[in-house]
Amino acid sequence: MKTRNILLFILVAAIAAGVGMYTSHKQNQPVPQTPEAKAVANLFAQTMPDVAGKPQALSQWKGKPVIINFWATWCAPCVEEMPELAALQAEVAPVQIIGIGVDSQENIAQFAEKFHIYYPLYVAGTGATDLLRQFGNQAGGLPFTVLVGLDGNLKKVYLGRLNFDELRRDLASLKNM
Repeated sequence: MKTRNILLFILVAAIAAGVGMYTSHKQNQPVPQTPEAKAVANLFAQTMPDVAGKPQALSQWKGKPVIINFWATWCAPCVEEMPELAALQAEVAPVQIIGIGVDSQENIAQFAEKFHIYYPLYVAGTGATDLLRQFGNQAGGLPFTVLVGLDGNLKKVYLGRLNFDELRRDLASLKNM
């Protein structure tokens, strides 16, 4: 009887060890990322020059709620919404607005000075097209705005000129998104 109990104990211990190793192995495997999560991670992995030409790591915005506005100085709807975005920045803190320009550093710097745009602007040039596509904007239309929550997840994308009432509602409900 003792031998049987010992064998039973060894069998149960072996099964438990096997289950533990299997569970541990499963927990260490990377979780597959959604296309949206990959797009956000890729964006925050970028380094782009600011309006002064100084390289800036976009990872500095990781872990913060961010409105990312893709725009160009030659895009009429972009130009129309920029002053409103600039005014919105003071209103929505601690949410940070950043602009990613599909243009030259010189054009973006002149535009920012002329229109008093003081939130961070970065120069992506034509390289922004790949970023736009990763966020689902296959045509590369501008303006294109991305809302990323505090948790680093993509919350919403906006193609075309922003509806600021809608954006404010989305920001108000960001805690629930």
